[in-house]
Amino acid sequence: MTMHEQQEQQEVKLFFSTNLLEWYKVQKRDLPWRRHRNPYYIWISEIMLQQTRVDTVIPYFNRFIERFPTVESLADAPEEDVLKCWEGLGYYSRARNLQHAARQVKELHGGEVPNDRDAVFGLKGVGPYTAGAILSIAFNRPEPAVDGNVMRVLSRYFLLEDDIAKVPTRVKMERLAAELIPEGEASHFNQALMELGALICTPKSPRCLICPVMEHCAARLAGCETSLPVKTKAKPPRPEERLAALVTGSGEHAGRVLIRQRPQSGLLARMWELPHWPAPPADGGVSGALPEAAALDRLRRSLRQAGILARPEGHWTAAEHTFSHIVWTLQVYICREEDALAQPLAAEARASYAAAAPAAVEGAAGSSAAAGLAPAEPFADGDHPEDAGAVRWITRADMADYAFPNVFLKLLNSYFDEVEKELP
Repeated sequence: MTMHEQQEQQEVKLFFSTNLLEWYKVQKRDLPWRRHRNPYYIWISEIMLQQTRVDTVIPYFNRFIERFPTVESLADAPEEDVLKCWEGLGYYSRARNLQHAARQVKELHGGEVPNDRDAVFGLKGVGPYTAGAILSIAFNRPEPAVDGNVMRVLSRYFLLEDDIAKVPTRVKMERLAAELIPEGEASHFNQALMELGALICTPKSPRCLICPVMEHCAARLAGCETSLPVKTKAKPPRPEERLAALVTGSGEHAGRVLIRQRPQSGLLARMWELPHWPAPPADGGVSGALPEAAALDRLRRSLRQAGILARPEGHWTAAEHTFSHIVWTLQVYICREEDALAQPLAAEARASYAAAAPAAVEGAAGSSAAAGLAPAEPFADGDHPEDAGAVRWITRADMADYAFPNVFLKLLNSYFDEVEKELP
């Protein structure tokens, strides 16, 4: 690159930084985490904003900081309370990592979010972007904070055709973003970059005509703004059909629904749900919904294997829950409790449903029989480690005490809505 070209490049960078910053100071949105420089609040907002829209995060953020106003309050809270406060926001590992990191801050840093790069990077769940955001926004340190929005803006403005899904590209973008930060303006500038990507330089329909840096945007000048950034397509999530049981109670459990707790680790760890199991292939190994008779039979055997005395009666509804790597299609069946008197302690039992250990059910009396759960019968597909937690009979009011993934929250509310409509 010649001296003249280098000078031009510097002018283009200066134009970008100056005009973007001026635009932000006039046009920035009034967001609750922007009303102060509290590092803890900024940290909370950045974790919540991962994979989640701003308008969705705002009420969660407000409730969360009201419930856990300090690092110590979050560190000391029962995990169940944290998950309940996070309920419906998804990606629940974020909440668990956040609480783990709060305990680190309490134990290692006296309850104060550290103003130190290595210390922030050492917090559970804090990667390069989140660390850069905390250090720059809260402490005004000239650290880059490069997320998808920022990489899209930089790819277009500088006409960069590197694959943003690759680590070397992110490193390159971080170096470039750091060069663009005006002295003493790291906090505002990094937020300005994020704001431009969120409001103007959007993925599919960039609003170039009102962009504050359009004059020197290389992608716009080349007419290729909508084809950037370059990004390798992620592998689509694997579909999985599952059979779910909405078990309604009778006798002393009348008006209640049976829920179970997920295992202590893994996907949706320790959250509550309707019992459900993977469905076998419909015919000849082909995936898809089972015929109803076959589904009812499989669900009956799954319930028995889990020690749940209930009879499937018919299909109620279908629902979908998407993870980054898998999509559950839940076929939900209404099931009726067979004999409430035979399982008086089922609501308090801690059940181990795996076929390999049917006698390991523990309840108030320490056995499957005492807990009132049915003896397990052999299940052709082997153990089901998901069936390893407690079971409870709950009313709608009881839902406030348990944290549910969003799909089960919606299913339970829908069911109780139907029940309430039928009441005289």
